[in-house]
Amino acid sequence: MADKVIGFIGLGIMGKPMSKHLLKAGYRLVVRDVVQAAVDEVVAAGARSAPTAREVAAQCDVLITMVPDSPDVEAVAYGPDGALAGLRPGTIWADMSTISPVTSRKVAADAAKKSVQMLDAPVSGGEKGAIGATLSIMVGGPHDAFDALLPIFQIMGKTIVYLGAAGAGQVTKAANQIVVALTIEAISEALVLASKAGVDPAKVRQVLLGGFCQSRILELHGERMIKREFAPGFKVRLHRKDLAIALNAGKEFGVPLPVTAQVHEMLNALMVAGEGELDHSAIVHFIESGAKAEVRSAGG
Repeated sequence: MADKVIGFIGLGIMGKPMSKHLLKAGYRLVVRDVVQAAVDEVVAAGARSAPTAREVAAQCDVLITMVPDSPDVEAVAYGPDGALAGLRPGTIWADMSTISPVTSRKVAADAAKKSVQMLDAPVSGGEKGAIGATLSIMVGGPHDAFDALLPIFQIMGKTIVYLGAAGAGQVTKAANQIVVALTIEAISEALVLASKAGVDPAKVRQVLLGGFCQSRILELHGERMIKREFAPGFKVRLHRKDLAIALNAGKEFGVPLPVTAQVHEMLNALMVAGEGELDHSAIVHFIESGAKAEVRSAGG
């Protein structure tokens, strides 16, 4: 498989390290991004670049896209310079963005008309998971395409699961983002309560990590809150987008998501406050604002 040429579109916080793992594994990459500095960095690592999605697609055996939202995937796919105008029959396209399942199914159907198999393969794990190649990758689409791309996915991730037909990966990612957002919000409430009540939140977190509340989110994001470190691993504005996808899926399938809607409104409030580029652990700022108190450890 390493003799295949991979096209990689989207070299952001996560796409850039993901693409570099593929280069280190010996794959030849053709890349594109709207930010030229990101392209230059990956080209310096051994890739070559192309000016349009169509030209990337025309040169590759496997296309990977890692862009922010449904309209971005559609912009990559359609138009005279879009990927669908350049993809050759037999190419496999793995869209690793987090987008609407409806959009995934639409683009996959249009790709199939060109004899191109498409997988929706969103990821979880944030920047740290992308850098460490420990991402969870949740995949929907043709099973034989999944089998063909599994060696590539294994270079970028650790937990890779095939979930079913087109859109299944995106539905799973929506479920993932609900759990992450609601857990961050719960940790925010707990640590703000502890801090305002005069109990050291760092010690509270330490105790909770040893009990039934233990989670990766409490470990990482609880520490961010205590240390006041909100440089983005995953941005508020992107998680707001993801919860909007989840809420729309809830409407489509008739599932009430009342607490998801509440946390989505908290993220909206952070956007209005100009905090959309902060890490999503900044949800704690919303709770702190209501409590008129910050999470502060006695140790600093």
